[in-house]
This record gives sequence, C-alpha cells and structure tokens, in this order.
Amino acid sequence: MPYASALSQHPLAAHAVGEVVGRVLEELGPAPEVAVLFVSAAHTGVIEDIASAVRQLLAPGVLIGCTAGTVVGDGREIEDAPAVALWAGRLPTAVPVRLDGARGLPSVAELPHDAAVLVLLADPFTFPTEDTIVAAPLPVIGGLASSALRPGGNRLVLDGAVHADGAVGVVLGGMDAEMVVSQGCRPIGQPMIVTAGDANLVAGLGGQPALDRVQSELGRLGPEDIELVQHGLHIGRVVDEQQETFGRGDFLVRNVLGADPQRGVVAVGDDVVVGGTVQLHVRDAATADEDLRHLLAGRQADGALLFTCSGRGTHLFGIPDHDATLVDDALDSSPVAGMSCQGEIGPVGGRSFLHTFTASLLLLRDRK
Repeated sequence: MPYASALSQHPLAAHAVGEVVGRVLEELGPAPEVAVLFVSAAHTGVIEDIASAVRQLLAPGVLIGCTAGTVVGDGREIEDAPAVALWAGRLPTAVPVRLDGARGLPSVAELPHDAAVLVLLADPFTFPTEDTIVAAPLPVIGGLASSALRPGGNRLVLDGAVHADGAVGVVLGGMDAEMVVSQGCRPIGQPMIVTAGDANLVAGLGGQPALDRVQSELGRLGPEDIELVQHGLHIGRVVDEQQETFGRGDFLVRNVLGADPQRGVVAVGDDVVVGGTVQLHVRDAATADEDLRHLLAGRQADGALLFTCSGRGTHLFGIPDHDATLVDDALDSSPVAGMSCQGEIGPVGGRSFLHTFTASLLLLRDRK
C-alpha cells in the first residue's frame, strides 16, 4: 500500500516521534514523497524538534503539518491530550506551498500537469482562507489550526521551517483524489428561489416576503424537526444550479442569523444570490452521523486525511472517536490521520469553501 499512518499518545515528544516514525518506516519505508504531521497543543513548545526529527528519520520529499486541539489517527480522536499523528504517502507529485501576505496561490501555469488537489493548513487569525480558496485553480481541502484561541499560538510546519502565521500546503498529483464534505445537516421543507435580497439579507423567497415563507415552511414540520429548529436553523444554498434535482452534498450550508419581522427579511451567514435555490436545514448528532455514513457509503481509499470540526467530537456526539471510528470502518482501516479544525476546507458543487461543523475528507487511490 502506498500510504501509512501512525498515532502516539506518549507524553514525551521524543518518544512519540520515535513511535510514529518507526511505524511509518516499517509500513512504507524511508523517503516518501509527502508526509503530514499533526501535533497536539501540549507539544507546541517543541514542534520545531518534532518536525526536525521527522525530517531526519523519515526524509520525506515534502513535510507539512500543524498544531491542533484534537489529533486524529488509528481510528481515534485524542482531544485535549498529548498526541502526535503522522501520515505519509508515495505518489508522483508533491509540491510544497507557502502562503502569506507576500505569496499567494500558484497560478494554473505554475501547477504541475497532473495536479489534483491542494491540501491546505492555515492559521485562523492571520490568513484570509475563505477569500483565498475561492480563487484557487484546483480543489482545496484541509483546515484551520485549532491549538490556540489567540493570534500567535498556532504553529504551521513546512519542510524545515515552523511558522506562526499564514498557511502551508502541498499540491498532490498523479493519483486519483476524491473529496467528501459532510456538513452534518439534513434538508427540511422544500427548495425555494431567492427572489429578492442584498448582501446577507434574504428579502424574498418564491415571490413572498422571506420571513413569511420561512415560517410557512416551518409550519409544515413534525415535532421532531421543530425541536431541532429550536436549537438552530440553517439554510443551504445550491452551488451548481445546472442540476435537475438537489440532495445531500449539493448545498453550501450556513447559519440563519436572525430575522426582522417588520421588514420580513432573514439574515444568513452568506451572501445572497438572487435567482438561486435555497433550502432550510437542521443539524444534530444523529443527522451528522447519518450524513457522514451516507456520503462514505461505497467509497474506497488507499489512504485518507480527515479534517473535522472542533465542535464535533464529544461536544456533539457525546462519545469519543465518532468521526475517526466511522471513517476507519468505512474505509476498511486504510491509513487515516487528521485533526480538529477551527474551520474546515472542502469543495461543494465543484468550488472550495470554508465550513463549520463539517467533516472534510481527502480520499486517495493509487493508479494501478
């Protein structure tokens, strides 16, 4: 198999590095084209030593990584405890990318001919992720570092350098890449056309005042859905309007922020597209579980990277390891590693977006 991953919970960073590198070397051998490193907040102070040791012992062509509140590996999610996860792969193309105020995304002309996906790890405080990935010349997947609550606390690794700002990434190519973005929501009611609006305010839906139409849709719901709405209502915008029907995975889901009864408008966490199709959504643990299972059904991978929201985990599901275990089972224990994020990156409808409460997965298959 062209991929390998390992997880260590040893509280001493030196021992943790020895464990993960040793296992990857055993399964994959030295000098893979790419390695991705995920380090818990407890090891932030020694991440330079961790990264240096990985480079010396494993000798990957490209090394990227970052610090995170939760580290994922071996079907586990290690929340708020010491952990190191290492993922590595052999594939034809791996090109390092550093993004900051002076350097932007590579252009189409600068990309290798077989480029398939950009894996991006970014600092949530210093990098304009959403604005940047919208203009990306290829699909982007990854997440925002989650080990710190203030600027300067996260760490990003790119080869021999450790940064506290910007973003790092790697362009992967020469293999089959598939991206799964599970926003953990379920559509309710019927699709509606936005007939009036501006900025993030929806003024008209299907020719009616937006608030009246939303209330009409909610009035048709059963008691279980009404209870979910009381814990938070969301709205999904169809990204690709060329489809005849819309279902899971076709909507970019954002929060409903509030409403103005006097004006009949609804505020949402997205820019309004007049003429676009939207639908109300609800989210809870059962829906998030169902959505991820549905999207992974029948999929296969030789290796995968998982970027899951910090608001999921035990906070949402009430049990440990939910997303990691589900992915591990669905992919038949293929090598998987990842982290919790302060925002997850992944494509919907062919365009890359920044999400919340989402599980974004990169599935890789070797070309035989």
